Amino acid sequence: EGAWLTRLAKRSGVVMEYELAADDNDGLVEERKIRKVYSPRTKRFLFIGVVVGVVAVVLVILLGVGLGVGLQSSGSSRDKCKAVESFQRFDCFPGRNTNESECSRRGCCWNGGVTEGSPQCFYSVDYVQGYGVSSVEHSGVGLTIHLSWLKESHFSPETFPYPGAVTNLAVSALFETNKRLHVKIYDPANSRYEVPIKLQQGSAQHEDQHSQRDYEFSYTESPFSFVIRRVSTKTVLFDTKYGKLLYSDQLLQISSSLPSDLVYGLGEHIHKDPSVESKPSQRIELADWRTMTFFSRDIFPENSTWNLYGVHPFFLAIEPSVTGKRKAYGVLFLNSNAMDIALQPLPAITYRTTGGILDFFFFVGDTPEDVVQQYTALIGRPFMPPYWSLGFHLCRWGYGTSNRTQDIVNEMRSLSISHDVQWNDIDYMRDYLDFTYDKSRFHSLPQLVNDLHDNNQKYIMIVDPGISNMQPPGKYPPYDRGLELGIFINVSKTNHTPIIGQVWPGNTAFPDFTNVQSTDYWTEMIKNFHDEIPFDGLWIDMNEPSNFISGSVDGCPKSSLNDPPFLPGFVGDRLYDKTLCMTSQQAASEHYNVHSLYGHTEAIATAKALQAVLKKRSLVISRSTFVSSGQYTGHWLGDNLSTWKDLARSIPGILDFSLFGIPMVGADICGFGGEDATEELCTRWMELGSFYPFSRNHNANNKRPQHPSSFSQTTALPAMRAALTLRYILLPYLYTLFYQAHVNGTTVARPLFFEYPNEDVYDIGYEFMWGKALLIAPVLEKVMQTLDLHAR
Repeated sequence: EGAWLTRLAKRSGVVMEYELAADDNDGLVEERKIRKVYSPRTKRFLFIGVVVGVVAVVLVILLGVGLGVGLQSSGSSRDKCKAVESFQRFDCFPGRNTNESECSRRGCCWNGGVTEGSPQCFYSVDYVQGYGVSSVEHSGVGLTIHLSWLKESHFSPETFPYPGAVTNLAVSALFETNKRLHVKIYDPANSRYEVPIKLQQGSAQHEDQHSQRDYEFSYTESPFSFVIRRVSTKTVLFDTKYGKLLYSDQLLQISSSLPSDLVYGLGEHIHKDPSVESKPSQRIELADWRTMTFFSRDIFPENSTWNLYGVHPFFLAIEPSVTGKRKAYGVLFLNSNAMDIALQPLPAITYRTTGGILDFFFFVGDTPEDVVQQYTALIGRPFMPPYWSLGFHLCRWGYGTSNRTQDIVNEMRSLSISHDVQWNDIDYMRDYLDFTYDKSRFHSLPQLVNDLHDNNQKYIMIVDPGISNMQPPGKYPPYDRGLELGIFINVSKTNHTPIIGQVWPGNTAFPDFTNVQSTDYWTEMIKNFHDEIPFDGLWIDMNEPSNFISGSVDGCPKSSLNDPPFLPGFVGDRLYDKTLCMTSQQAASEHYNVHSLYGHTEAIATAKALQAVLKKRSLVISRSTFVSSGQYTGHWLGDNLSTWKDLARSIPGILDFSLFGIPMVGADICGFGGEDATEELCTRWMELGSFYPFSRNHNANNKRPQHPSSFSQTTALPAMRAALTLRYILLPYLYTLFYQAHVNGTTVARPLFFEYPNEDVYDIGYEFMWGKALLIAPVLEKVMQTLDLHAR
């Protein structure tokens, strides 16, 4: 049953046996009976225990009768709590402001001291809360299980601690392919929000193909739980009898065991706290009781507990070795509401979300690379980047003028440093207004772009989503036209005026990219601006969406959307901190549901607009992304710092996005913020960054220049030039990898365990590969002259 069961068996001398019977109609397996088999030593202890227990019960009864007291005591409940070892504890009181009084009201166990990061309030061994099977409907491609609230549950629907308890559920299990299973738990009586992205699901398999599937779906009737097991190895991949199935308007929860602690993905996060990490690793540390929050946020990526720019609730796991070989599988939780995903050392995982439905896809691959291919077959293959976009990109916030930008371009040419794409940050704009440029400081910008094109170079500029509403009527088309078309996010369902926040230009409205007219609007704005500045791609930033104030200039109304009963562990005290009110209205739904889709929908509109305007492949780089964004955009890892730790942890970040189907990814080479990059740090970063799939040097305003030509021409520059030259020599290979990713869904940059899944390389996040053929082992520490690497 996996590592967790082996551990329990060793602790207790008990082995669990499942009697399974196959249903010939649809390939399902139902658990008919569960029994325990005890070792001889355990049997002797059990016999002695039973005798002692019987004597004790008789004495208690006699004493109880004589004293006129009942049998129940606080000791019995304490014993049930003590029976739960720390690594087995599942949280009964998730969220914030956990306290003993409420834990007691919930009938749960309290451990105020907190052991090894385990929850303070947890379920006892016999705690009942959940659903039971009322009926089952079979079809040729799966089944639907109908559930009803268990009467034995600790809480009734009326007393459930979270409002809007759903009393009846349906579970749909659909066999989509031999390697992919879709399990959806929903309310059959009421329509609920579901993520509005297009998936490449195709038609599900008919029952006559079930013998070829490498997975089995089984369930237990009361309390309801389900198991997904790999057929070829009998490994249990997902077993939801752990924790409790909860389903209400604004809290949905489900837990499962995992077959091993080799788990990867679940982004966008930093995997280890930079204050304690030594060498970077892509693996998520389950021993740390890691809770990861998913809710798009504009924040420096400097803390492992912070929710960052993108939302990708997908993980890939390596199974225990069977006959000397390890297999891999993946799980996507398709939900865009604010959520926590908690991992614990059992090993186990718990999903808690503030809305939507419980919607899972299981990918039963053989190798890790198979899993990513299966995943991208569902969410969409990555876009095919133009060849020029694989060259070296140069940018900074703070060039100040177009003349200074031209000077840097000329410097790079004169020193024969490879440089394909020049960028500008927001300082090119007039008063930070989208689709404008400062005709005083950047008066020669059109000539600069023409010069780049004359030298076979390209130009990319930044565009933020916030559209100023402070310009005189008729003087700023982006706002006037958006208001005319009604494509801005509105205050609420009933107030159809644009919600106003504050970003770089001051008060701003925000286009609603879920509105069907928004793509036409965005295309019109991009075409008009391209007529002035013939850029070759676009950089879309601040699209979490970011807001310099919380909610709006008028605040946010009191509402369960703005202040839900369950608060995940996001940065800040309220969901609308540094973003829009959750009650604001978009075409697809309230912002509460689609907040984390904002960057994704903007990327779709931007990619379509560029295709319409340029009539050829282009490049979009977005800060905020979601499941399937890789079809439209690349990504950079955000506002990192110029430190050695940020250099090192860029590798796990890049490898994560390879799992997410976004291979066009990189970090800001030499670091964006913080202290100035030293020459040694920037040299080492240029060496590593030359092998980022997306290779761009970028830094912040008021920092010293860090483009290659700004460093020593006798020490740093030769090393930087050599690294870039090697990249350019390898561009045909890199381009081929991107083509394979586009067609087959394979990875470009990949971790070592993708190629060597049966070797002890699961924690190596400081080396990586391009495809199968190239190992990249960078220097990640200062004053390092030799390098130990995983040699093949």
